[in-house]
Amino acid sequence: MSRVHEFYKNEGSKIECLLCRHYCKLKDGQVGICGVNKNENGNLVNLVYGKVSAINIDPIEKKPLYHFLPGNTSLSIGTVGCNFQCPFCQNWQISQSKSLDGSYDVTPEQLVSLAVEKGCKSISYTYNEPTIFYPFAKDVAFLAKEAGLKNVFVSNGFESPEVIDDMVGIIDAFNIDIKGFKDEYYKKYLKGGLEGVLDTLKRLKERNFWVECTTLIVPGDNDSDEELRDIANFIAKELDVNTPWHISAFHPDYKVNDKGATPVETLQRAYNIGKEAGLNFIYMGNILNDNTTYCPNCGESLIQRVGFSVRKNILNNGKCPKCGTEIAGVWR
Repeated sequence: MSRVHEFYKNEGSKIECLLCRHYCKLKDGQVGICGVNKNENGNLVNLVYGKVSAINIDPIEKKPLYHFLPGNTSLSIGTVGCNFQCPFCQNWQISQSKSLDGSYDVTPEQLVSLAVEKGCKSISYTYNEPTIFYPFAKDVAFLAKEAGLKNVFVSNGFESPEVIDDMVGIIDAFNIDIKGFKDEYYKKYLKGGLEGVLDTLKRLKERNFWVECTTLIVPGDNDSDEELRDIANFIAKELDVNTPWHISAFHPDYKVNDKGATPVETLQRAYNIGKEAGLNFIYMGNILNDNTTYCPNCGESLIQRVGFSVRKNILNNGKCPKCGTEIAGVWR
C-alpha cells in the first residue's frame, strides 16, 4: 500500500496518468488537472493517499442510492481535488482545493475498522471526485471486501476505461452524475466531457455494477424539456428503465449566486418527462418530497422514505410481496 501507483504509462520524457479521461501527460514535477497526481522522478504519486479531508457516517440514501442496502449507513470519505471545475459545486471547499492543510492521516485498516465498529454496511468514496484518489480507495476497498463490506463510488463519471476494468470485483455500486446533455456545456463550464461520461455509464452497466444516476437541475443551464428528455431517453435506452434517476434541486453555491433555487415545478416536469421515457424509478432530491419506491407492475408502496430515513420496507427478498415482481437493486 503506497502513494506511488501503477495507473500510468510512459510517454517519452513524460508519463501519462490513466486514472481519468483527461489522460494528463506529465513531465517530471508536474501535477495533473486534478491537482493531486504528480510525476515524481518518473513515478506517478497520489498526493492525497491516506489524506482524508472529510469523513462521516451517512445514510446510504444521502449518496443518493435508493436501491442499494436501503436503511443502512455508509462510512463516507473524501480528499481534496477534482478533475472537473463545476462552478456550482456544493463541496467546493475541498473539491476545488489542492491544499492538504486540514486533511488528516488515516490508513485503510483504520477506515475499515471504523466502518465495522460503527455498524456500517459499506464505505462510500464521495464528497470530491473519488477517481482521482482511486489508488487509496482501491486499497481501502480490498480490505472492506474482506470484512464483508460493500464499496460505493459517487462520481462525475469521468473514470478511464482502464480504471473501470480494474474496479470489477472491488466496487459494488455507483451514483453517476449526468450534469447535462450538451458536450459544449461539459467542456466550457465543467471542464469535462459528456461523451466520456456516457461511455462510462454504458461500460458500468455492461460489467454489471449497480448504477444510479443523478441530475442536478440548474435553472437556465440544463432544464429545457429537450435536454431533460435526452437524459431520460439515454438512461432508458442505453442503461435500462429500472435504473433509478435522481433529479435534484439546485441552490446557489460557490461561483453561481445569480440564479434562484430550482422550482419544484421544474422537478415535477422532469419527473413527468422521465415517466414518458419509460423510467420506473424517479426520485426528487434536495426538497421535502415523497420518495417512495413503488412496484412498477402493481403499484404497491414498497419502500417509504422521509428525508434520508426509511420508514417502511416491505420488500421480500427483493420482490414485491403483493405480485412477486423482482425489483432491481442490491438489497442485501
